[in-house]
Amino acid sequence: MQLGFYGAAETVTGSLYLLQVNGKNILIDCGLYQGKREDMFQKNRNFPFDPAEIDHLVVTHAHIDHTGNIPNLVRKGFSGPIHATVPTTELCEVMLRDSAYIQEKDVEFVNKIRRKQNKPPFKPIYTSKDVEDTLPLFTSYDYDETFSLGKGISVTFRDAGHILGSAGILFEINEQGKQYRLGFSGDIGRPNMPLMHDPNKLRDLTHLVMESTYGGRNHGGFENTEDEIAKIVTDVAYSGGKLIIPAFAVGRTQLLIYLLHKLYDNHRIPDIPIFVDSPMAYKATQIFIKHRDLFDRETQRIFVTDDRSIFDFKNLTFIETVDESKALNSISYPHIIISASGMAEGGRILHHLRNNVGNRKSTVLFVGYAAKHTLARKILDGDPVVKIFGIEHKVKCTVKKLDSFSAHADRHELLQYITHCSPEKLEKIYLVHGEPEQINLFKDAVQSQGYTIAIPTEGEVMEL
Repeated sequence: MQLGFYGAAETVTGSLYLLQVNGKNILIDCGLYQGKREDMFQKNRNFPFDPAEIDHLVVTHAHIDHTGNIPNLVRKGFSGPIHATVPTTELCEVMLRDSAYIQEKDVEFVNKIRRKQNKPPFKPIYTSKDVEDTLPLFTSYDYDETFSLGKGISVTFRDAGHILGSAGILFEINEQGKQYRLGFSGDIGRPNMPLMHDPNKLRDLTHLVMESTYGGRNHGGFENTEDEIAKIVTDVAYSGGKLIIPAFAVGRTQLLIYLLHKLYDNHRIPDIPIFVDSPMAYKATQIFIKHRDLFDRETQRIFVTDDRSIFDFKNLTFIETVDESKALNSISYPHIIISASGMAEGGRILHHLRNNVGNRKSTVLFVGYAAKHTLARKILDGDPVVKIFGIEHKVKCTVKKLDSFSAHADRHELLQYITHCSPEKLEKIYLVHGEPEQINLFKDAVQSQGYTIAIPTEGEVMEL
């Protein structure tokens, strides 16, 4: 049995792992690498294997860094089944269509600038047609439902608590009489967070491929987050400014709406408009409402049992059309705009940042992870000038970040995750989905508890 690490190895985005066992080629996740535009197009366009030879694709969750390159895989020859939870399948329909649309529009916009600069045009990695060819390949499963990928290979999804439909994947494998319990953690959520259930840990494993996004740091408790959000909103309102929040359309946006709704109901934030400017976020929110039975007990107690909508209140408006989005730029009174993408690498958020990063009255609040070389990371790192659509903009706005909003487990929570696997039985943990500093800090902590660690490099193939 071999496992190839072709993405999210010593980096966070572009998850892509190839398991070869019992004559089957099984891909786990197929995400978009996000970073420098030139690197992004180069890394995402080609695969280090023949997609036509892949038998199965198993997906941990719907975020684009885990699913966003699936249409390109299909474009290049993959025609096998795609296995995912029911909500992940439904979210992918929305997100992949949106991804293709954004690519097509962004490439069109950037190419106008490149033509003026006498530079060759970019082409989208895939098109809307490729997405429509992809969607019929999805097969859906409930949590804890076991299915087979062939002789001696069974798979079960466990609730990872990261976003709606997110899963850790348990492979139970019999190879030449030897039994394996191989786990892929996916993105691990945090306990005691609103909306989602606590992670259902993978247990009694022989091998574990584990994320380590925040392996070297602790977030602190979520209990102070409401106070922090309330203060930021209040400060913006009384200064007459705008609050711009780049947020993932799936997961983070719904959590923001939930908290702002709660704060508004409790009269803890001023009476200012809140705009969610992301058609994908609106569609994703409808899927969240459809699967409200998957919310945690607190959420169900507060809203569902009272027959109240979590995602609808007086000051909240979902923006749908481009004209409505453009009209937000002319609003002079205080307001909040939540828009995708969270790493500011595409979508309508780019237009809002272009119009606000140079405004001293505006505040940009980041509530999620920002990979290296993304626009979000550059702003967070304090770059005085950033490029948006190829044009330089001075950063004069106030920049804030809330780590407590993260849907990724921190160092302490990651260490707790592996406690259900004894070092005697768990032969090796493969640390992925993290930047080198975070991975190495986490490695030291895990090794001190007696576990054996491997840190795969991109393209490395390991024998299990």
